[in-house]
Amino acid sequence: MNSDHINGVSSDPLPPAGDLLVIISHGPHGSSLLREGLDMALVAAAFGRRVSLLFMGQGCWALHPGQGAGALGQKGAHATLAMLEMYDIDQLMVEAAGFEQLGLEVADCQLPISVVDNVTVQAVVTSHQLVMNF
Repeated sequence: MNSDHINGVSSDPLPPAGDLLVIISHGPHGSSLLREGLDMALVAAAFGRRVSLLFMGQGCWALHPGQGAGALGQKGAHATLAMLEMYDIDQLMVEAAGFEQLGLEVADCQLPISVVDNVTVQAVVTSHQLVMNF
């Protein structure tokens, strides 16, 4: 985690642009979109793409540890999230507004993240060649 956080929001300049930005805005249960987004990120990284992940809204729950199986037997995303580092995916960002709305804190997350404000979110989206939204 960066030491330059002010009120939980990063004051760092725009993170380095990657080839692919995967936006995760769906929670761990209720649909397969979280898993599909993470799978897309891992496959792209396996083929040499520089990948960044941005968690927004309900997607921020993916970073919260202690997820159990979903109502339909869906597995939690922890195992997939743990593989991100092996694929050199280390640019993990969360939208400050969504994060705060859910009552989450940086210390609640299982992985190191950068909390970014809305202006930075827009800059991150425009700085990537490809953006996939899940």
